[in-house]
Amino acid sequence: MGQRAGVPRRRESSAPPVVYRTARVALRVTVGQRRRLFGLLRSGGDVWAAVLLLNRWRRQRGDRPIVGYQELCRELAAAGEGTFGELSSVGARSVLRAYSDAWMSAARRRRAGDETARFPRRRRGLVPVRFYAGTFTVTGGRVRLPVARGRPPLWVRLARPLPYPAEQVRSVRLTCAGRRLCLEVTAEIPVAVYPAGAGPDPDRAAGVDLGIIHPYAVLAPGGGEGPDAALLVSGRALRAEHRLHLAEAKARARAAARRAPARGQRGSRRWKQFRRRSRALEGRHRRRLGQARHEAAKAVVSWAVGQRVGTLAVGDPRGVLARDAGRRQNKAVRDWAVGDLLRALADKAAQAGIAVELVDERGTSSSTCPSCAARVAKPRGRVFDCRHCRFTGHRDLVGAANIATRTTAVAGGGTGGGPVVGGSSPVTTHRRDRPAPARCRPVPA
Repeated sequence: MGQRAGVPRRRESSAPPVVYRTARVALRVTVGQRRRLFGLLRSGGDVWAAVLLLNRWRRQRGDRPIVGYQELCRELAAAGEGTFGELSSVGARSVLRAYSDAWMSAARRRRAGDETARFPRRRRGLVPVRFYAGTFTVTGGRVRLPVARGRPPLWVRLARPLPYPAEQVRSVRLTCAGRRLCLEVTAEIPVAVYPAGAGPDPDRAAGVDLGIIHPYAVLAPGGGEGPDAALLVSGRALRAEHRLHLAEAKARARAAARRAPARGQRGSRRWKQFRRRSRALEGRHRRRLGQARHEAAKAVVSWAVGQRVGTLAVGDPRGVLARDAGRRQNKAVRDWAVGDLLRALADKAAQAGIAVELVDERGTSSSTCPSCAARVAKPRGRVFDCRHCRFTGHRDLVGAANIATRTTAVAGGGTGGGPVVGGSSPVTTHRRDRPAPARCRPVPA
């Protein structure tokens, strides 16, 4: 079940904070329902193409493009309902909303100096369609989607029950992932409430170091009140999934290379079956990785709740992703998916009432000793050893300890990477003649 990050919001002054979360649910449809659902997606693509063509004509005449949502809705109302097949005006307006948001986002990025931002000018065959609360009906394991006036009702059956109560669902989005029809259900979930003295403490922070072998390495300094609490989440299963999938994809490509049609030549039924099977395996690969990342983030947030951690200071490694480190390392960095790890962690933390703060991790990985703050050479293995003070520990946990000191609320902290949300005591150092830190619980991702 893929889920997206949510931001706590307040509806009223007295209402509790809520987060918006999205889960993807597959559909069980007949041949006729499948044809009608793909017709809705193609109609969404027709709406998108119509807006592109309209603005192209206006640009050729020297007129101002129509990009505002209200202006686009007026143009749609002039066309009338039923112009785009079975797509209702509610679904067509959701496509216009997506186009307007994409245009405004590109305009803001270009005003900020980002020359790589591009306005939406490419056609799409299938465009997802969103329906908001009040326009669809959820009954048991079925959902009724709105269609154009005069068309027969469209009921679809869910492959599994909704993960949220029906009264909390705010919208459903019809989409296609790898030729698999599914609904992305968005619900309004209240933030967790804890008994007095059992919830996350805003004054207690933990450092989170993102990595490839260990997606999350978390350390909460004890600050003299107790031993440091640490957690390592193993990501070797994720790396193995990437490698096995790459090897299988290469083997399939070599087996089908001789039978592949030439450029511009129409493929046979066997070739279409091969492409269909390849897309299905790619979709399964992505779903496995997404599920594993969310399980890993859930383990981190559950551990933070148990340790009463109120702030997670996450080292942001996205500044080094554009560096050329060789063919093998570049492939490993691309498979790392740092953005997905950050979104999954922010999603789970927001629902648990834990703040997430991005800090600059430069100099924290394995080049600074958390005990004496001396610069040391990066270790080759997984064990960090300082030759100045004889401090030793796990390399990723050392990075997490250094990241935890980057907030200004921590005594002796370095340069902060954002607004201070919470703080903690100085990181407790452990030398060879001192008790070892708390044992980490490896959690397979």
